[in-house]
Amino acid sequence: MQETVVGTTESICPVCMRRIPAARITAGSDVYLDKTCPEHGHYRTVIWRGAPAYASWSVSRLPSQPPACAASVDKGCPFDCGLCPEHRQHSCCVLLEVTRRCNLACPVCFASSVPDDRDPDLPAIGRWFRMLLASGGPCNIQLSGGEPTLRDDLPEIISLGRSLGFEFFQLNTNGLRLGDDPVYVRRLKDAGLSCVFLQFDGTDDSVYQTIRGARLFASKRKAIDRCGETGLGVVLVPTLIPRVNIHTIGSILSFAVARMPAVRGVHFQPISYFGRYPAPPSDEDRITIPEVISSIEQQTAGLMQAAHFSPPHAENAYCSFHGNFVLMENGELRPWKKESTRCCTPATAERGARQARQFVAAKWSAPKPRNAGASLTPPRGGVDVSSLDAFLDRVDRFSFCVSGMAFQDAWTLDLERLRECFIHVVSADNRIIPFCAYNITNIDGAGLYRGRQACG
Repeated sequence: MQETVVGTTESICPVCMRRIPAARITAGSDVYLDKTCPEHGHYRTVIWRGAPAYASWSVSRLPSQPPACAASVDKGCPFDCGLCPEHRQHSCCVLLEVTRRCNLACPVCFASSVPDDRDPDLPAIGRWFRMLLASGGPCNIQLSGGEPTLRDDLPEIISLGRSLGFEFFQLNTNGLRLGDDPVYVRRLKDAGLSCVFLQFDGTDDSVYQTIRGARLFASKRKAIDRCGETGLGVVLVPTLIPRVNIHTIGSILSFAVARMPAVRGVHFQPISYFGRYPAPPSDEDRITIPEVISSIEQQTAGLMQAAHFSPPHAENAYCSFHGNFVLMENGELRPWKKESTRCCTPATAERGARQARQFVAAKWSAPKPRNAGASLTPPRGGVDVSSLDAFLDRVDRFSFCVSGMAFQDAWTLDLERLRECFIHVVSADNRIIPFCAYNITNIDGAGLYRGRQACG
């Protein structure tokens, strides 16, 4: 099969993590990242399989530096994160890892959660918030870990951030405490939590037993019901792993749609091999963005089609996809999207990040209740949309977003993509690190950034 080089970049060696040249090579409809370490040899890893064609997914965008760069360029990307002046994107969502503790021991865990009682205290987290404000904030905040709900003072963290001007707070959680502790859920809601980013890998316990080491499906349903009763929107977040749960994509989407408006969407995450995972990957252990989109179309019998999904206009185009739908009163799931502007003036990084922040805040948060104290339990019967106001209310309450993000690991890391990352993490020493750089580990589990600083 004829091969063609469609681009050159830099990457790292999965063993020693030195920076090395890399090329993007097409072979038929597949694209590979090809690189050679002078000490540890040659690596070729699939990064794109099938349609839509790799070249068609590209988006023109004008890069710009972050508003404030705390690090200088010394060793070069990815070793100077802070952010450094070589970065080309503003922050959209910033993760605060408020604990390393967890109430699960998942075989698959990008955070490699460990028993550790050294949680950052409120003054330290306050310094993180103020640093973000000085670096161009406020931005969207995701509270993460470990399992952040192990902190009893999580509502106080949200209240602190709200008092400083941060408006959107998302909780990245396995949901176990949310299902069992309604008082805690109410405290989170009252403190200003915007939405719950719920780990949700499938609709049967065999999937959870493999990925999470426990039978969790009933707990996931309880968490969703509790959030709906409290008026918190939920986004389901499946980690997709070949031969484990790819066949459940359609059932996950059906489950989510049936639980609107409490469930606001599904955000698929193809597995990336950093942190904790069973074994070093082969290409058969990966699923790429076009394969996820194709699986969605096949497993929904065309209800959601490949044509309904688009590349992003903020981060690098090859990082993600998204599609937006409205559930009509007759049960029809109607796609909607703005006309593409890819042939017109390219968007700037600043505007793209701002629009992404606003879209997520609007569509992933719970809709404003029409009555005080209203829950987000699914309605009985139809909804009259004969008037424009009623239709707009329908769009607000029953919008459904389907998206996915392909994080990069030591085998797939493309530094051109990394420089355009807008999902960032605050490190324990008050630096802003692109998500993939922060989490990346080599074949032996050693990281560039994660775990190198003690919590203060």
